[in-house]
Amino acid sequence: MKGGRVLRPGPDSLWRDRRFVRFWCGQSISQFGDRISELALPLMAVGALHASANQVALLTALVWTPNLLGLFLGAWVDRRPGKRQLMLLADLFRAAVLLTLPIAYAFDTVTLGQLYTVALLTGTAAVVFNTAYSSFFAHLVPPESYVEANSKLSASRSVSFIAGPAVGGGLVQALTAPVAVIADALSFVASAILVGRTRVDEPVPVPGQVPDPVPTTSAGPSLLRRAREGLTFVIHEPVMRAGLLCTTTVNFFTFLSGTGLLVLFADRVLQLSPGAIGLAFGLGATGGLLGAVASPAIARRIGIGRSIVVGAVLFPAPFALIAAATGPSWARLGILGGAEFLSAFGVMLLDVNLNSLQTSVVPDGLRSRVAGAYSTVNYGIRPLGALVGGELATLAGLRVMLMVAAVGGALSAVWLLASPIPGIRVLGRATADGTAVAHSD
Repeated sequence: MKGGRVLRPGPDSLWRDRRFVRFWCGQSISQFGDRISELALPLMAVGALHASANQVALLTALVWTPNLLGLFLGAWVDRRPGKRQLMLLADLFRAAVLLTLPIAYAFDTVTLGQLYTVALLTGTAAVVFNTAYSSFFAHLVPPESYVEANSKLSASRSVSFIAGPAVGGGLVQALTAPVAVIADALSFVASAILVGRTRVDEPVPVPGQVPDPVPTTSAGPSLLRRAREGLTFVIHEPVMRAGLLCTTTVNFFTFLSGTGLLVLFADRVLQLSPGAIGLAFGLGATGGLLGAVASPAIARRIGIGRSIVVGAVLFPAPFALIAAATGPSWARLGILGGAEFLSAFGVMLLDVNLNSLQTSVVPDGLRSRVAGAYSTVNYGIRPLGALVGGELATLAGLRVMLMVAAVGGALSAVWLLASPIPGIRVLGRATADGTAVAHSD
């Protein structure tokens, strides 16, 4: 035991770790449920409530809006002694909120206002879950298994993007959108049960204890103070700072196109049929699955830091191929599908390895507030990117917008090159504060 943390040896494969497998099952079920709701909620707004395009866009935006409060929600979560209980409650809360929709639909009382409220509340619960998850995950598996664990969790997420929309579409067509939402609610119940049964050795917060020497009252620092500490750590820790600058940059530029404008380009400029566009996106999702599975092997081959750099470039760069697509329809379809495949592979290479590295450098007492501060900036930039992309496409055209997204996004790797990240090869075992030793070249 070190610093109150049990350092158990990792199994040869995490598939032999019952706790991890239990948690992985819960998250995989929840991911499939999310894909159903991502389809069912907009279809409910359009079909049952005849929502306009702006109203549907607002529904999507409200899901992301609570991330702007991540800085403070993360600080609040860090003060709670049981992260597992918070995750369980967040799952049950989302299930209860979603179940209000089929109930209201049965009584013919569902409204757009209710849909907006559901989007906002489930988005807020998701932020609470994710900020608590950062601490929970760090103690679920040993540091040397972070990459493998993130790979497996990301792989199941990629599979959900491949099969989830088809399953969701079938449920919506067979049962109607409001009834299909029940499947997502049940997936959260399943996740809550499995999370509740996955016990980890979480550190117990000590009142008044903070990771810096600045004195505080016996009751501990204020919420604002704790939020500031999380943001300060992100800004001053070299790995966290470079990672945030990189991912914020790449998120801004990739969201210039967003899914909507990319579909618009494929439809109007490439003149592909809806079926062909769906086929291309399905091919792209398989690239994400392959990237998630291959990330640990690539990290072992070239080092975790270099894998992050490659992923940061490979994620946005293929947008340039899409922008340059021309020729017969089969060629345009192939370019779109191939570019989506490469981009999905790149984002998984980036996410799996960067998430693992960042988990290894954050002390236990700061994990949730650091995660909240990080998501506030990293996810908060996405709506701005989408708005700028719409204006750029209007003024300069869709091809120019995609080229800007590719070049600007690829340049995000510059932030990494100026940091210690490219020289880090592997993650080691935990130290007394819960962080891991990273071995460099």
